[in-house]
Amino acid sequence: MKKEELPQDLGALGKITGEVCYVTDESGNYTTVLSNGWEVKSSALEVAWKDVEQRIRDAHNKVIKKEASPILFFMELRVMDIPIVAAYTGFWKWQVKRHLKYKVFEKLSASRLAKYASLFEVSVEELKTMKVDET
Repeated sequence: MKKEELPQDLGALGKITGEVCYVTDESGNYTTVLSNGWEVKSSALEVAWKDVEQRIRDAHNKVIKKEASPILFFMELRVMDIPIVAAYTGFWKWQVKRHLKYKVFEKLSASRLAKYASLFEVSVEELKTMKVDET
């Protein structure tokens, strides 16, 4: 893409930062230019975030129905998966998967709950109740 063809549509992060893109200059050499965004990319990102928000709502509902533990809610809220949670907590993947069951979660020790709370940057009480202020 040529330098003058680079889209400058105000994107989701356009007011905060720009995106470095590689373009060709007048001589045909590659160079970097800062872009404010691209409408197509912004639309795709918006769709992806709507999917994440739906997954968070679904996880919340599963916890309310006691079909899953609050760990699932916080995994979705923090956009994490089982391997990531396992890596940060030091638990085996199979243990994290087991802790996603509501009845198992209710019996977790204080030290295990503290590891999850630390990872998700909430208190143990917030972990248990899913009452967290995201502002």
